[in-house]
This record gives sequence, C-alpha cells and structure tokens, in this order.
Amino acid sequence: MAKSKSKSSPSAAGTKRASSGGFHWSLWLAIIVAGLAATVTILERIKSQFYIFDHADLYKIASGAVAAHPNDTHAIFDDILTQLRADPKKAPYLNANHFSQPEEWMFNNAGGAMGSMFIIHASITEYLIFFGSPVGTEGHTGRHTADDYFNILVGDQYAYAPGALVPEHYPAGSVHHLRRGLVKQYMMPETGCWALELAQGWIPPMLPFGLADVLSSTLDFPTFGLTVWITAREMIGNLLVGKF
Repeated sequence: MAKSKSKSSPSAAGTKRASSGGFHWSLWLAIIVAGLAATVTILERIKSQFYIFDHADLYKIASGAVAAHPNDTHAIFDDILTQLRADPKKAPYLNANHFSQPEEWMFNNAGGAMGSMFIIHASITEYLIFFGSPVGTEGHTGRHTADDYFNILVGDQYAYAPGALVPEHYPAGSVHHLRRGLVKQYMMPETGCWALELAQGWIPPMLPFGLADVLSSTLDFPTFGLTVWITAREMIGNLLVGKF
C-alpha cells in the first residue's frame, strides 16, 4: 500500500514565511543598531579633534578683556573679537559680521530664561556666542550633549544644582563650567550680565532646547526664522570648509 505524501498546509507555509521574514528584518535591525552604536562610539572618541577652540585659552582672552575694560561691554566684545580674528587658525571659521550689526543679534528663549545672543561660531561640535541681558533673567540650563563654558564678562551669574542650599556665584572674570549631562537653575540679576559662552560636544541635539519656547510660548516666528537662518548659515558654511 503506497504511503501518502505529507503536504504542508497553506497556513503552515504562511507561518513559516512570516517567521522567516520576521527573522530577516530583526537581523537587519540588529545590524543597523550595532552599526549606529559603533559609529557613535568612534565619533565620541574623536570629536575633540574637530575643536578649534581651547576653553582655557578663551578664558585667558575673556578675563584679559574684562581686566582691560571693566564694565565696558562694547569694548570687551570688540577686544575679544579682535583677538579671535587675529588667529589664522580660527579666523576662517568665525562669523564674518560684526556684533555692532543689529541684524546679527537675536533673542533666545530657552528653559524659561530670555536673553540676547550674537553667534561668533557655530558648527557640529562647537558654538561660541556672546549671550546675556541688560535687565537680567533666570531659568533652566537644560541638560545637554556638550560641555558649556560660561565666561562672565560683565555683571554676575548665580546658579545651583538640585539639593544645593547656597548658590554658586560667578562674577565678571570668572567662568561657569556646566558639565555635559548635568543641569542647574541659573540667574542673572536685574543689573544685567553678559558672557562669552563656549559649548563643545554635539551641538545639533542642543538646538531643540534653544527653539522650543518659540513654538510653545512666545510664538515669535521672526526670531525663530532669524535664529534658524544664522545658525544654518554658520554651520553649513563651516561644513563646506571642512569644520565639523
């Protein structure tokens, strides 16, 4: 008596194909995730090779300008920019415009604080700006993917971390280093404060923090457009000359 050949049912075959397809996409997903993780690890190790600024050197420039022109914000700004542009290793990557041009300044609302800023340099791994307010402000620093060096030029800044019972005080000529991943509340008194701010790390993930208040609170779309335009102009311009 001949044995009948066993046949897989259509539903069993479909299950087998679905299982095979699921494994196929799971494998590719695992490869992609592993590749991204490896890329991030490599970039994290080499990101400092893309820096053109040294925070210690900037502190010397900033504190020297403060000592030479105490409480003269315009003269301090001019001194700092003159020294930066005199350095041939930095000059090609700096904003070609001058801080005296009103159209280069923009409001910045972030973390509940409000200030005004002029972008000196912006790239994928660094930004350098003049930031502050003549009437004071306070808010949340944000939790960022970059180290932030806040060189106080005029006035004072106060800050504290969660659990601190007394404030940190940063007068003119000092620097407030907010380490990557940490967070504080900060305050500039009503008498005003201006700073030279350097961020080094991964800058693009910081941008939503700097723009979110425009979309959720101020609805100041002209400022939003100006911020996006100048930031993109400087970042893309630097990418085109090989500065990441």
